[in-house]
Amino acid sequence: MPLVVVVGAQWGDEGKGKMTDFLAAQADVVARYQGGNNAGHTVMVDNEVYKLHLIPSGILYPNTRCVIGNGVVVDLQVLCEELQYLREKGVNPDNLVISERAHVIMPYHKEIDRLQESAREAKIGTTGRGIGPAYVDKVGRSGMRIIDTLDVDRFRRRLQEILPEKNLILKALGHPSGFTVDSLTADIQRYVTPIKPMVTDTSRLIEEARKNGAKILCEGAQGTLLDVDHGTYPFVTSSSPTAGGASVGLGVGPNRLDEIVGVMKAYTTRVGEGPFPTELEGSMGEVLRERGHEYGTTTGRPRRCGWFDAVIARYAARVNGLTGAAIMLLDVLDAVETIRVCTAYRYRGTVLTEFPSDVDVLRECEPEYTDLPGWMRDLTAARTYKDLPDQARAFLGFLERQIGCPVRYVSVGPRREQTIVIESVF
Repeated sequence: MPLVVVVGAQWGDEGKGKMTDFLAAQADVVARYQGGNNAGHTVMVDNEVYKLHLIPSGILYPNTRCVIGNGVVVDLQVLCEELQYLREKGVNPDNLVISERAHVIMPYHKEIDRLQESAREAKIGTTGRGIGPAYVDKVGRSGMRIIDTLDVDRFRRRLQEILPEKNLILKALGHPSGFTVDSLTADIQRYVTPIKPMVTDTSRLIEEARKNGAKILCEGAQGTLLDVDHGTYPFVTSSSPTAGGASVGLGVGPNRLDEIVGVMKAYTTRVGEGPFPTELEGSMGEVLRERGHEYGTTTGRPRRCGWFDAVIARYAARVNGLTGAAIMLLDVLDAVETIRVCTAYRYRGTVLTEFPSDVDVLRECEPEYTDLPGWMRDLTAARTYKDLPDQARAFLGFLERQIGCPVRYVSVGPRREQTIVIESVF
């Protein structure tokens, strides 16, 4: 049965939460493969809004097994709070399992993150949740894994090895006191007990499920343009949201990936710092922000808004190997008379059709636009592709040709039923 990867094909916030929730209705397993609680998914079910940060969106289906993979960095306090949040909403999260190899965001990671960002002259735009420092420690072989927290004596030994260096860093950054082994042990261990029954070898679990014919859905956080290798470096996250990250972050072979769906808004948004060629700073940007409710799920920060960027979309299709696209929030454009799509950049008199690696080049790029007629009618009641007006279908067809892969899903509102299926991946 298919193993499907859902990836963000822009700068994150594309609507992956809704798309994952929609596809999870057909999946047996939903697995998160990277990122941390710097991500946010908003899902609406029966007029009830659910905001999730660590736990996969599939948790809203009682018979779906949900996985937090080894590529995720886990804030144990946030995880326990999210489990409680779901229980208070009447959702049973007992189908969740957590990789024993996933790394833990420690309190010192959050302090280092905050202090480093405040010391930077050129801000990266970090959420301050310790994601970057936790990934630094993972790569630097001084991280703390979930499996290291399960035995108190082992946890204390690891802290005794790690903590002196962290306290030196904190002192250099201006932290007044640092941390002690005793305080960290007490802080972390109270969150370990509730999750112990959920911890397992998730790579083996996913492979066994695949062999048994399960439909498996893999979800990433953030988006392609925030990938640490393929994004607008240094204004990126600290992991790999691209499809390749699914293989590494879940412990599944790359030849197991059958379908890769790139999620994109019908326009473009970005949170934080960094270049954004199609950004709209006037009234149209405000229209998109307000109609699309473009405020961060995790931070509440207003998102920067701009026209759809097909240069980015083509790049995302290439580096992810997209087999299909999901176009989200098409209804946000309902009241836009002329819709613009960026099909190329102009840089110092030269037309660029490929996305540049140099962030300084990107900063100087001016978008080359193609204008398309809007449909000027409400799409939120559309349930099939034929329900869409001619202008909306023409817009989607234009995007399809620009991206280089078929549009397989279209979203015209926040609810599950406001998702048009052109061609299913399951």
